[in-house]
Amino acid sequence: MVLQRLDPVAELCRVDNVMNRFWRSYSGLGRPARPQGWAVPLDVRQEGDSVAIDASVPGIDPEQISATVEDGVLTIKGETATETKKNDERYYLRERRVGAFHRSVRLPDTVDTEGAETTYENGVLTITFPKQESKKARSLAINVKS
Repeated sequence: MVLQRLDPVAELCRVDNVMNRFWRSYSGLGRPARPQGWAVPLDVRQEGDSVAIDASVPGIDPEQISATVEDGVLTIKGETATETKKNDERYYLRERRVGAFHRSVRLPDTVDTEGAETTYENGVLTITFPKQESKKARSLAINVKS
């Protein structure tokens, strides 16, 4: 028999994780929840003094995409046109996504959301946030006393 020290905080975290998994997988009436759209794949990278986010949205009209920043969270939303299925068509494989899509990501406190720039090229939406001047790392001189 091994004695193990009780850690109430770790136990509460474990219970919280179990409950979160439960609520993510079921809707209110005990039925499995349906996905509400699809998530946009993202790349987040640092470019010198800015943070750039690349979102893959191929084949989507840029006018159908909206990007908003609220309370430090970037949200990219949009919708692809649903294709009408003809009665004489039979698919062997269908992987292209249609319908609504969204993706949210929390931005670091060091970026300036007011100075954001967006570009759309070849199905990739790029949003670039410059770093705030007051939050940039600065070098400190070390004085030696003799």
